[in-house]
Amino acid sequence: MSFLKEIQRRRTFGIISHPDAGKTTLTEKLLLFGGAIQEAGAVKSNKIKKAATSDFMEIERQRGISVATSVLAFIYKDKKINILDTPGHKDFAEDTFRTLTAVDSVIVVIDVAKGVEEQTEKLVEVCRMRHIPMIVFINKLDREGKDAFDLLDEVEQKLGLRVTPLSFPIGMGYDFKGIYNIWEKKLNLYSEVHKQKISKGIEFDDVNSPELDKQIGEKAAHKLREELELVFEV
Repeated sequence: MSFLKEIQRRRTFGIISHPDAGKTTLTEKLLLFGGAIQEAGAVKSNKIKKAATSDFMEIERQRGISVATSVLAFIYKDKKINILDTPGHKDFAEDTFRTLTAVDSVIVVIDVAKGVEEQTEKLVEVCRMRHIPMIVFINKLDREGKDAFDLLDEVEQKLGLRVTPLSFPIGMGYDFKGIYNIWEKKLNLYSEVHKQKISKGIEFDDVNSPELDKQIGEKAAHKLREELELVFEV
């Protein structure tokens, strides 16, 4: 393969957010789904002792936060995917700012309960100045958080981004069932046990199909249809 073709097949994503929004956890899920690792290591907590793949420094393992950018890579559909897991804490922001000079685009991770936070606003402004394309990823939907439309408004107002949802949650917290992938017209349902593993992936060209009621219940189906109507009107 020529040098030019090798460059063209590379895609470099930076992952940015305020501390504790879930950057490292998302990074490991991408590595897991990309086949780079066999099992995702949880960020250190009082109950979980396995250190995350991208938190390789001793201080990161001890504190459970990223203090330096980690570069991780895997092959996906013949593309070389580079993931840059950046520090979220403001004390290590200089490392993140330098990293943003080397990315093709960024994934902005937002905690559904906390919404847009201070450090996220600063990092997004840097991305805007550098004309870096941004994807907003709403995390921790299995916990109670802000209403989806309120959060969309907050992202647009605080970050100055014109957002178009590619997927939409079905419930939240205790009632979280999964997401509807608007882009692929697919219903992704999560297992009831830990709500972090997709148990079903169902094609749904028409959300008005009675089959939707069977899969997620009449109440949840009715609410999803109403929400999607609002999304399509925006």
